[in-house]
Amino acid sequence: MMLMRTDPFRELDRLTQQVLGTAARPVAMPMDAFRDGDTFVVELDLPGVDPETIELDVERNVLNVKAERRSNAGRDSEVLIAERPTGTFSRQLFLGETLDTERIDASYDAGVLRLRIPVAEHAKPRRIAITGGGSPKQISG
Repeated sequence: MMLMRTDPFRELDRLTQQVLGTAARPVAMPMDAFRDGDTFVVELDLPGVDPETIELDVERNVLNVKAERRSNAGRDSEVLIAERPTGTFSRQLFLGETLDTERIDASYDAGVLRLRIPVAEHAKPRRIAITGGGSPKQISG
């Protein structure tokens, strides 16, 4: 497996939502992940986040994403509705050994943090030449 999301409360939230018919808590950093050729792409929705507050670090194949969204309401403002979550949000992803964590590329555009993680060279399929018996053959390995 290339990536495994860790959120121990996610399944509990789903169960609670099914039983009570309500959303247990908002997902502050929804994510999509997909493979595009030899690159694994992770996109996280972070609307209204100042890119200066986004922190990314990798330690032992665990990617930590942390971001902060502040309210635009001033101290003297009268808040009428406050549905958008504010504060510090974090997400932790376990990256498989097949990904090259040394070459992660991160960009932030239109409220979406995009991470591009290449597949490690040692994990890519390669052809092995077989000699002998007449003409050389190639097989995938």
